[in-house]
Amino acid sequence: MHWADSEQDAAFRDEVRAFIRESFPAGYEPDPAGENSLEPEDALGYEWSADRVSPDPVRREHARAWAAALAGRGWVAPRLPEKYGGAGCSPMQELILQEEMMRAGVPTVNGIAAFLFAPTLLACGTEEQRAAHLPGIARGEVTWAQGFSEPDAGSDLASVRTRAVRRGGEYILNGQKVWTSLAQYADWLFVLARTDPDAPKHRGLTMLLVDARSPGVAIRPIRDLRGAEPFNEMFFTDVRVPAENLVGAENEGWKAAMTALGFERAGIGATIKYERVLAQLVEYLRSGQAASFVRDDAAVLRREIAQRYLEIRVLHNLARYTVSKQEVGEMPGYEASASLLFGAELNQRLARTGAGAFGPFANLWQRGEAPLGALFTHLRFDSVAATFIGGAAEIQRQIIACRGLGLPR
Repeated sequence: MHWADSEQDAAFRDEVRAFIRESFPAGYEPDPAGENSLEPEDALGYEWSADRVSPDPVRREHARAWAAALAGRGWVAPRLPEKYGGAGCSPMQELILQEEMMRAGVPTVNGIAAFLFAPTLLACGTEEQRAAHLPGIARGEVTWAQGFSEPDAGSDLASVRTRAVRRGGEYILNGQKVWTSLAQYADWLFVLARTDPDAPKHRGLTMLLVDARSPGVAIRPIRDLRGAEPFNEMFFTDVRVPAENLVGAENEGWKAAMTALGFERAGIGATIKYERVLAQLVEYLRSGQAASFVRDDAAVLRREIAQRYLEIRVLHNLARYTVSKQEVGEMPGYEASASLLFGAELNQRLARTGAGAFGPFANLWQRGEAPLGALFTHLRFDSVAATFIGGAAEIQRQIIACRGLGLPR
């Protein structure tokens, strides 16, 4: 397939680059600690969801100014229709926008809400729900978190046990979620709960929209291997959820959940993140400052780097293929799983290559002491979870085999 920009897409790419140069707030710098960044290889230290509520008034103002600038072009949630505050962009234009923001090293805004929840609500929600929730997302004023995984229901999402019981005009929600990204900063949650315990496990689930400030909601950050807190566990104790916050039909939440996961797994921005990381490694290795750190077997290291470069191009094609399906009106399916799986394993290989380049010096954790600011040391720790975030590698292989290749379960 030929993935070169069309004339129209090339013009849009130029427009995005000019906008970033002119509109990104001067002085909005990465946080050196980068404590709650989900992906330290991408614009290290930026986590817009945390920055928008930062105790540092300057950082908070920069984050909100950047959101306002993007919202003015409809580019916080670019594929939303204009009536909801989006720009009505095509899937390819959305990809270009994400690529250029990552290439420039500036943070995306409202990522979970804009790129995962908003298209799900557009596909599965009511017009009243869209009107109530999408404009706030598109302005960067309301953030969302995804309440799916549980202690005993991660990759096997159909085993969800959080219960929602209908009582009159509301649901009563009880249960626990875990590994919820950035929930400590969220205003709202979209939660998968069991409403029919007697139905087959894929059929008794319902998606509900839950105000994170509701009485009975408790959110507790989880400290990860890096010492960061990007994930959370959540507890629901007799939380009252209005019945109008039901997405789709009761007991048919599996469809909405799979729609959301399709957008999550598409991974259309990962290519540029990995390109940037690999380019940083090559530039550093070519510099004089790397001489005292780098291992001796340069020929082997060069081959590894060349292999990583080729794999990044493969990921680029997988991502573009997924977007091409969306361009003709199809939802991300097994193609998204292929992209997620390949990208997750590439993440780990890239981390090992970069860390391995520095031998024992890759064990230095402090950014000021380690080669390349300990980028690959942190990436290596972060990549441990890559093959089960968004669905374990084994589950993705099963999806590809059954839905893509037509093999029996």
